[in-house]
Amino acid sequence: MTAPDPAPGPLDDVPGSADGVPGPLDGVLVVAVEQAVAAPFATRQLADLGARVIKVERPGEGDFARGYDTTVLGQSSHFVWLNRGKESIALDLKSDDGRETLERLLARADVLVQNLAPGAAGRLGIRSAQAVERHPRLVACEISGYGEGGPYSDRKAYDLLIQCEAGFVSVTGTPEQPVKAGISVADIAAGMYAYSGVLSALHQRHRTGEGQALEVSMLEALGEWMGFPYLYTRYGGTAPVRAGASHATITPYGPVTTATGEVVNLAVQNEREWVLFCEIVLEQPELATDPRFAGGSARQAHRAELDVIVSDVFAGLDVDTAQRRLDDAGIANARQRTMDGFAEHPQLAARDRWRDTDTPAGPVRMPLPPVTAGWAEPTGAVPAAGADTGSILRWLDESPPHTTS
Repeated sequence: MTAPDPAPGPLDDVPGSADGVPGPLDGVLVVAVEQAVAAPFATRQLADLGARVIKVERPGEGDFARGYDTTVLGQSSHFVWLNRGKESIALDLKSDDGRETLERLLARADVLVQNLAPGAAGRLGIRSAQAVERHPRLVACEISGYGEGGPYSDRKAYDLLIQCEAGFVSVTGTPEQPVKAGISVADIAAGMYAYSGVLSALHQRHRTGEGQALEVSMLEALGEWMGFPYLYTRYGGTAPVRAGASHATITPYGPVTTATGEVVNLAVQNEREWVLFCEIVLEQPELATDPRFAGGSARQAHRAELDVIVSDVFAGLDVDTAQRRLDDAGIANARQRTMDGFAEHPQLAARDRWRDTDTPAGPVRMPLPPVTAGWAEPTGAVPAAGADTGSILRWLDESPPHTTS
């Protein structure tokens, strides 16, 4: 007689990874001549999908992002975030031996990702077109600040500078003060388009047998994300106002402070929600037909008056009551959490979304990749600089390069 199945628990219907099932990029070799954020972000995603990622670093210091800070058990927070699941080989690419070893890696690779300065990449012969010419099966992706050609192609590019050039800073902040994003949005945008571009090119190679030269510029990647303010400004005549954490063109949509000092963000999206918001949340149903607030454009024109009304109501509610009223009215809302609040988020805990990742200084708690699927979770460690040089060199001696036939 078999035992009955246990009663289903609250998380039994949450999809999880299948232990032992290889990731979809198992068997794909990625060579990453990378530094800082953009390219490492792209190749970290490839590693999470099961690719073997060999990170080429300078002898001694390695990727300069290793020195950004020492906050994670004495290691850089940026580096730990971006380099899970990779192997590290130390190569002096200014030497003949280093360049020869890199070329041996490329002869076996499926993917090359690099974000060196255009001149440096060109001298090494690893601009995308150069690499694919020598290795026709290779998917080669280069990430730069401004792209090939044009007056900006040789300019240095860092995240803040690209945020400025793309107009991002002009629409972010308060009416009095433009601000940059608190994270590296230009780098992340470029890294995500490099990642999706590589996946697309690998799919194309599966059909055609041919590699592909890819180019991603940080300016164009972040520029894609600027579509709404660009169109609003070009065809509306004025730029969206900087509204802090509030929406620039919809109101009420943004933060309000409760009696307990905690901040709730709310979003009223349409007229039906506006009526419910007035009736259930504000308990002032007459506001729904007040001509000052009749329609989104009117509410925007009288934003200051409406903000005072909404703020006064929420100042008399504790945070739990405020969220209960919003939920009862069907108004989307969220607590404005700190990073400590995010780390202890009840939804992430309920879905078991945290795992320990090994690093040279000990395990570090990190979130799982956001795509939940039927393959094994990433378990790779963050490497020490050059930690895998010996094993990779031995593997090169034993592993034949790809043939072009």
